[in-house]
Amino acid sequence: MGDRIGERGSSRGVIWLSPGLLGGGAGAEIASSIREAPPSDSLFLLGSKALTRSAISTKELIGELLYADHVFLVGPISVLNNLTLVPLTGRNLDLRILPFLSATAPKGLFPPEPEHYRGPKLKVAIIGAGLAGMSTAVELLDQGHEVDLYDSRTFIGGKVGSFVDKQGNHIEMGLHVFFGCYSNLFRLMKKVGADNNLLVKEHTHTFVNKGGIVGELDFRFPVGAPLHGIQAFLRTNQLKVYDKARNAIALALSPVVRALLDPDGALQQVRDLDDVSFTDWFMSRGGTRESITRMWDPVAYALGFIDCDNISARCMLTIFTLFATKTEASLLRMLKGSPDVYLSGPIKKYITDRGGRFHLRWGCREVLYDKSPDGETYVKGFLVSKATSSEIIKADAYVAACDVPGIKRLLPSEWREWDMFDNIYKLDGVPVVTVQLRYNGWVTEVQDLEKSRQLQKAVGLDNLLYTPDADFSCFSDLALSSPADYYIEGQGSLIQAVLTPGDPYMPLPNEEIISKVEKQVLDLFPSARGLEVTWSSVVKIGQSLYREAPGNDPFRPDQKTPVKNFFLSGSYTKQDYIDSMEGATLSGRRTAAYICGAGEELLAIRKKLVVDHSEKASGKVQMLQTS
Repeated sequence: MGDRIGERGSSRGVIWLSPGLLGGGAGAEIASSIREAPPSDSLFLLGSKALTRSAISTKELIGELLYADHVFLVGPISVLNNLTLVPLTGRNLDLRILPFLSATAPKGLFPPEPEHYRGPKLKVAIIGAGLAGMSTAVELLDQGHEVDLYDSRTFIGGKVGSFVDKQGNHIEMGLHVFFGCYSNLFRLMKKVGADNNLLVKEHTHTFVNKGGIVGELDFRFPVGAPLHGIQAFLRTNQLKVYDKARNAIALALSPVVRALLDPDGALQQVRDLDDVSFTDWFMSRGGTRESITRMWDPVAYALGFIDCDNISARCMLTIFTLFATKTEASLLRMLKGSPDVYLSGPIKKYITDRGGRFHLRWGCREVLYDKSPDGETYVKGFLVSKATSSEIIKADAYVAACDVPGIKRLLPSEWREWDMFDNIYKLDGVPVVTVQLRYNGWVTEVQDLEKSRQLQKAVGLDNLLYTPDADFSCFSDLALSSPADYYIEGQGSLIQAVLTPGDPYMPLPNEEIISKVEKQVLDLFPSARGLEVTWSSVVKIGQSLYREAPGNDPFRPDQKTPVKNFFLSGSYTKQDYIDSMEGATLSGRRTAAYICGAGEELLAIRKKLVVDHSEKASGKVQMLQTS
């Protein structure tokens, strides 16, 4: 049984130390650091062993849980994913996590839960019903505010959105994969009841090379981070022995090693590498061009839609740091089906159930603003329109949850006098083309030709797939990986491929794009020759993710702006993750925190604007009477 550390004062702090997790005086050190703050009637558990009841007896654990109203878990965040104490106690408990050592997430990547808001209730208007806008809305509604979201599209979700065409096909804006380090997004999905909508894939990263040759980074290993990652890179068949050795040297000389003991320090070191490309950094540490071409370019294209020569080392090393320190970070998940049903849908329901409102097909045409007598700039409203109708939306806080081209169009040109706004115009988005191809057989079934021709059962590679040998860096057979909406009885594979960079394909007609992609699919899977494409779609986005090129990170704006009642949200804004679904969700949390932190000030601004408006109206009346 673990050591038990006694109580102090009125705080009933009980700490169970799992002997297999820590040794020496580590338990006492943790106890002294956390016993001061937690409330009375608290139970502390260290690591997962106590919770799986191998460190203490079931009877003793249940006895302690029956008395505890608050349970603090010291250990890895991943333990919480499937943890419930209700079967042991018959009741819900306040369960919180206190990370420890390598289990600690950098604070910038996973902020603590917000304190209960006690300020005035605010009315908030959000332009953009993408993931960042909805994340902001959820956080604000949880704190009791009133929220309206406006979007010019007919569907929600932004770049993570999807819609159904006239034939009933689900069309996505892109291929959406959920890395295991998407802690903020998983938190949001759990909050809205969508966490069961993710399908966990095999813990491998699969590379499909020309001729159907499959390479892997196989993270499946009895021991977790960092050993599971080390063996995956040493054993991969995607690289030759020499390249693997040089690859190992480069990673050993990276901030990844420091992250094992000092995640926040490592993250700062990663930030400092923003002005160098990943290729320059990697090869200066001994990495090879072959490693870049065969492994890292496909990964870079999948993450940021640009290659290693053009992507910041900060972007790539952020991911590597998480992969090295979190066993589950490299474990991929995909939605059961379309984003509109399994991601945006539950978030929308959560928002509307709490009084939030969506206004679709209402686009913002202008940010109305004025200056007070003391020289401060304030937003007076959003001018929104739908078809031939227009309205001026009034609120206490105004949020622009746009992508890069959207925020450039929305910002008043006069605001470029502030460096923060002017820097946004130094960012640009990367074009991307997403292609869907439906076949009359199973394209990725490379082992059994007969199985690939039958249509009674879905077969093939069920995961995200990378390739260095096609214009699409990553792809997946959605009929296998997201079957709820994409598997159709009597039909075969639905290959969804992301063409990056999309520049060469943007001016081409859809028929030519489909022809080129179909040919490249057959180059990767010669066994699929003879299968026919029965349906296809093409979605072009002129500017998708912002271009995470070297030196661009300082141009990303904070969510709090020089205009005190105007805020930004979006994956391109300042946050420690990359431009992604996780980055969008994290930005929404940060935006909501800024708004809640400024509650009293925003109320004062509202009153001031009312007074100013009344005085101006009174002045106009007096002028008319005088005349």
